[in-house]
Amino acid sequence: MYVIVEIAGHQFKVEKDSKLYVNRLEGEEGSTIDLDKVLLVENDGKVDVGAPGIKNAVVKARILSHLKGDKVLVFKKKRRKGYQKLNGHRQYLTRIQIEDIVL
Repeated sequence: MYVIVEIAGHQFKVEKDSKLYVNRLEGEEGSTIDLDKVLLVENDGKVDVGAPGIKNAVVKARILSHLKGDKVLVFKKKRRKGYQKLNGHRQYLTRIQIEDIVL
């Protein structure tokens, strides 16, 4: 059984006990959050697609930690002009674990 859920504007395919990194969520480490934007449910080969979401379907997740991702470098250059620019950033992430899928 798996579901496709929308978290902070991004869609993720999740199963029970799976761990994933998402954009920073509000909440303390160790707290439980409910994700109610379930878009698709697959259960024993039967697929239910929401329009836009499935009513009364909730995914319960636990916040494991807040962290920063790897550094991403952005390099810009214009040839023959002597223009070079190097920027970088580290994304703020939250690691969550899916505890239960309630239909």
